[in-house]
Amino acid sequence: MTGIGDDPFVTAVKPLVDAMGGEMLPPGQAGPDDVVLSWEGADVVAVRLPQLADSLDHILAALERKRGKPLAELDRKAKQEVVRILEARGAFSVRHGVETVAGALGVSRFTVYNYLNREKDA
Repeated sequence: MTGIGDDPFVTAVKPLVDAMGGEMLPPGQAGPDDVVLSWEGADVVAVRLPQLADSLDHILAALERKRGKPLAELDRKAKQEVVRILEARGAFSVRHGVETVAGALGVSRFTVYNYLNREKDA
C-alpha cells in the first residue's frame, strides 16, 4: 500500500476496512469490483471487499480475539451469544454458514440450529 499510508483519510477509514476484512489499495490499482473512496474531489484509496465466505471467517476470528480464547472453549451461554451476534450480522445467509460456525464453536450443526431456534422463541 505505497503512496497512501500517510494520508489522514486513509488513517481514519483503516479501522473500518480492517474490521470488514477488506484490503486497501492505491486508487490506480482498483479493479471493477473495488470501491474507490474520494475526499475533497480526489481519489484517495481503493477498498477491495472480501468475499462473503471470507467475511464469515474474519468475523469468527474477530470474535475469538475479542473473547480472548478459541470459540470452542466458550461455555454454552457464551456460544449462544456468539450465534446471536452472527445471526444479526447475516452469517447464516452464507452458504455453509451453519457448518462453518458449528466447526468454530466445536458443536454440531444441530446445536447451532437449536441456538438459532432458541433465539426465535425468546
